Amino acid sequence: MLPPRLARPAVALLVFSLLAVAAPAGADTLPHDLTPLGMFRQADWVVKAVMLGLLAASSITWIVLLAKSRELAVLMRRQRRALAALTRAASLEQAEDEDHEAGLFLATARQEWRLSSAVLDDREGLKERVAASLQRLEAASGRRAGRGTGVLATIGATAPFVGLFGTVWGIMNSFIGISQANTTNLAVVAPGIAEALLATALGLVAAIPAVVIYNHFARRLQTYRALVGDTSAAVLRLVSRDLSRRAAAPAGG
Repeated sequence: MLPPRLARPAVALLVFSLLAVAAPAGADTLPHDLTPLGMFRQADWVVKAVMLGLLAASSITWIVLLAKSRELAVLMRRQRRALAALTRAASLEQAEDEDHEAGLFLATARQEWRLSSAVLDDREGLKERVAASLQRLEAASGRRAGRGTGVLATIGATAPFVGLFGTVWGIMNSFIGISQANTTNLAVVAPGIAEALLATALGLVAAIPAVVIYNHFARRLQTYRALVGDTSAAVLRLVSRDLSRRAAAPAGG
């Protein structure tokens, strides 16, 4: 029996020997850095390209969120101010005296009025032509406000599949590595699979915010288009009011 002062070193040496025997050959050369950055560095170049693309797509999503939120806030504030001014105005001339977002709508109505000066007795026809012109302006305004949101829908729809492609490619490489190493030891298999699954995780990280932000902008754009429609209706009311006033003027005189 060993003395107590020698027993502890002997036990430690025995445990170390058993671990060395149980460790698979080449285990000390296996990658152990399973942090996201470490897995990215150890991944295949195709998987790296997929991850970088998904990170770029995620960055674009947040840039669009910041830029489009500011743009829509400014547009809606101006449109509300224009609608309030048109509601207060009693005629086209009075509305044109104020500088606001509805200037293009008023100019279009006034231009159609001038072009139809020879047939002002046809009030219903004039109002229909003004309404058609204003509808085109509404559609153009909605298209301008919605620019940039389509990329969010594209990212939300494609990012999971791009990430899945990276995962499939990474797992294929992992199986090739397993066959070349002639071992199914988990320490050999796990790092490659973890690197592959990271691509799917990045795909979801890019897709989920893109879908949520796209739906948010869809609701904001719907509100903005409603404001533009109200502005168009207010201009059409002013045209109708001026026509009625013009028709009543001879009778009053």
